[in-house]
Amino acid sequence: MLIPALVDISDKNQDWKVFVGSGILIAIICALISAATHGERPRFTQRLGFLIVTSVWIFAAAVGAIPLYVASVEVTYAGAFFESMSGLTTTGSTVLSGLDAMPRGILLWRSLLQWLGGIGIIGMALLVLPVLRTGGMAMFHMESSDKSDKVLPRIGQLSGGIVAAYVALTLMCTVVYAGLGMSFFDAINHAMTTLSTGGFSTHDASMGFFDDDRILVASIVFMVLGSLPFVLYIRAFLPRRFQLWHDPQIMLFLCTCVVLSVAIAITRRVINDTSVEEAFVSSAFNLVSVITTTGYASDDYTLWSNAAVGLIIFATFLGGCAGSTAGGIKANRLYILSKLVAANFRRLVRPHAVIRLNYGASPIAPEQVQTITIFFFLFFGTLMVGTVILSIFGLDFDTAFSGTLTALTNVGPGIGQVIGPAGNFSTLPDGALWVLSATMLLGRLELVTVLILLFPATWAD
Repeated sequence: MLIPALVDISDKNQDWKVFVGSGILIAIICALISAATHGERPRFTQRLGFLIVTSVWIFAAAVGAIPLYVASVEVTYAGAFFESMSGLTTTGSTVLSGLDAMPRGILLWRSLLQWLGGIGIIGMALLVLPVLRTGGMAMFHMESSDKSDKVLPRIGQLSGGIVAAYVALTLMCTVVYAGLGMSFFDAINHAMTTLSTGGFSTHDASMGFFDDDRILVASIVFMVLGSLPFVLYIRAFLPRRFQLWHDPQIMLFLCTCVVLSVAIAITRRVINDTSVEEAFVSSAFNLVSVITTTGYASDDYTLWSNAAVGLIIFATFLGGCAGSTAGGIKANRLYILSKLVAANFRRLVRPHAVIRLNYGASPIAPEQVQTITIFFFLFFGTLMVGTVILSIFGLDFDTAFSGTLTALTNVGPGIGQVIGPAGNFSTLPDGALWVLSATMLLGRLELVTVLILLFPATWAD
């Protein structure tokens, strides 16, 4: 909080007092927590892990909301908590408007929340999600009993390498954006929200403010880099370890981005008679922004052809790779699901055939199949329940459905004139904002991590 405070001091904005005061308050609370828990550490269990992750994420969102609520920005606490949760979960939905004239400290605070949330979800994937067997360590190739399959021998080395890669890519993105004409402040803010696949911008028009195809192309590259497994960047510096297609989800993710981008560009060229360059650049940018769950926008794509909008809504479900900052269903689950469907079709034709399911060179364990099935059930069940609850608050179906979907997949903008790419969530009632905040948390923490705490058997000794 002292970083945006320094920016406000340099701008002679009185909000610096809010950040300093909030920082002191949180420092005192954390010191008390540290003193209260000083002593012998409790035995770490899966139950404790789930509780800690969920509690820390909720507490962090509450802390991040304090400056937004107390500062000169006019927003309710529900709106401030929604904005903070949107930042930490790298969703990118916002209740704020007038960003171009907003104090720079607040703008930087929003970007910092997303940047910290991006590295936070990778850390959680390393430490807690392995027990789900469909994300986290399993996708970092750390779960294998074969010691040689480990990228680095110790968890500290692995996490340190990932943080270094995250920081290096952020600095590289900042330099590229600044070199293409962004101010340094815009460059550092957009670099943080690009690599975290978050999507917060310093302008109401998002990336459309810059009106430069070169910036859009650079953004596409770094959004994709943020959506790839970060262990890939560690492998790049290890001898005989770098194999881009070692993880099959990478090929699936990249091919999906290319195919859908080309399909949308063709529909715009044929139906809307858009120029070839604009059709391909803007289509690829907005599609990649959605599929990587970043949420930037250069155009109001809901005004494109129905075919293009349909493809973008489809892309909203997908997400990036496991082990990245992206949200959504994720490519590794889609890959395993496709293998399951193919295997069942083959069994129908050859009932006695012995069919092995592999994820790359590794066999797919029955537990992974089971947890993926559970995940899809919970995902679509949450989507339906969330849509119904938002409808109770008086929202139309497009707003209720797309709002729940974009919160659950951590994408950002929905569809329709209220929360579409040209709008925001400021007109939604506080009750709807609380529901969407909870949905963003569910989506970011892989559903099971949160919902298991509501299961009575979890607490039965």
